Amino acid sequence: MNIEPLLDALGLQEEAARSLADDLRTQITQLQGRLREAETRLEHLAITRKTVTALADRLPTQAASPELPDHPDYPRILAVFNDDSGPMRARDVCEALDHVLLPKNIEGTRAKLKRLVKLGILTEIDTGSFARKQ
Repeated sequence: MNIEPLLDALGLQEEAARSLADDLRTQITQLQGRLREAETRLEHLAITRKTVTALADRLPTQAASPELPDHPDYPRILAVFNDDSGPMRARDVCEALDHVLLPKNIEGTRAKLKRLVKLGILTEIDTGSFARKQ
């Protein structure tokens, strides 16, 4: 009986299994490296959390800011007042927001400014002249 073909077939299977094992070892090594990086990142984040939590007690408390009405212009209006230190009229705010200077836009902006005054965020210095509350 000739067992050479059987031994050749076994040799091919051994080589394939060896190659698979080598590939898996390489993948394991790569995954271990990625795992070490992820664990290091987790440690750094935990340290950062502890540091921020410890420092939070030292920060001065701020008064809760009133809720802005649900309209995209309100944050933009406040940004205009943060950028400009002086009092502004509704027309000036419209220009800063790149609104077309139509009476309906100016009046709508004036109404928003008055609402921010009622919320205590802005103040009306003179009639129609608004500024950030100090």
